[in-house]
Amino acid sequence: MLSFVVSRLLQAAAVMTAVSFLCFVLFNFVGDPVSNMVGQEASPQEREELRRDLGLDDPVPLQFVRFLGNAATGNFGRSYRMARPVGQLIVERLPATLELVFCGALVALALGIPLGVLTALRRDTWDTRMVMTLSLAGVAMPTFVSGILLIYVFSVECKSWVDWLGLTADLCFPSFGRGETVRLGWWTTGLLTGSGIKAIVLPAVTLSLFQMTLVLRLIRSEMLEVLRTDYIKFARARGLTNRAVHFRHALKNTLLPVITVIGLQIGGLIAFSIITETVFQWPGMGQLFIQSVQFADIPVMAAYLVLVSFFFVVINLVVDLTYAVIDPRLRVDRAKAVGNAH
Repeated sequence: MLSFVVSRLLQAAAVMTAVSFLCFVLFNFVGDPVSNMVGQEASPQEREELRRDLGLDDPVPLQFVRFLGNAATGNFGRSYRMARPVGQLIVERLPATLELVFCGALVALALGIPLGVLTALRRDTWDTRMVMTLSLAGVAMPTFVSGILLIYVFSVECKSWVDWLGLTADLCFPSFGRGETVRLGWWTTGLLTGSGIKAIVLPAVTLSLFQMTLVLRLIRSEMLEVLRTDYIKFARARGLTNRAVHFRHALKNTLLPVITVIGLQIGGLIAFSIITETVFQWPGMGQLFIQSVQFADIPVMAAYLVLVSFFFVVINLVVDLTYAVIDPRLRVDRAKAVGNAH
């Protein structure tokens, strides 16, 4: 197990080094950083002095090592657009994105797994056909379209409905913003306020739609395959109840191959929350990245890419280790591979 963990840690370090190199190239060789930081009226002496202060006169390997060291401590320089430390901007936006991803993943799993089991156990029924038809729409519909539809129904049209029913417009969901937040140290959360919870509902549902559909279809296909295996037939022959067969034996084995996919999808939620944050004006890292692209704010772009890659690597590492803990055959195969190599 120790060799398995060490090998995965080395792979993660190699991936992060490669990503950091790409970000270093982006940071240093896409345009002139000095020209982006000073105005047209700056003299050649001022430009040369700034270039020397930034270390741009040093050899490229030395600049890359310095970039790695700064990135490891969270120092990505100053934003060209806002003239503030990039790390400070990331810390301000990170809680909003992580809370959105957490709620989106929670909705996707809370609805995707039960619906996947239901559609597998109730094949060829009208409710299963309806769920599968709606899941096709969830896969085919772009995220920005589903977000706009939710805004139109539950934010715009909702006000006329509640007015017709004699209710207050407070029952409708807000179409943008994060609502009221509470500061807990450096972390700001909207999950402790009523307006914050209402504000996250529509973005979280929008972000979860594709992932929920994917989990539903994956659980259904794995469940159907497991239900046809011999040990399930043997369990039924032993006189076990359907509840025990379905949830104690079939669902447990169904979840094993699904863990890796779910882990990768959670990483995808972080990376692809950009569209959802843009549609709902959610003040997270995705919106910060879009604004940095518009203004060619390279330090913010580089920091975002490194951070998202870090989340991907950590999630994949946790998934690999969890899978190895659940399925010991992976560790055995790894040990055999190492033994054969020697």
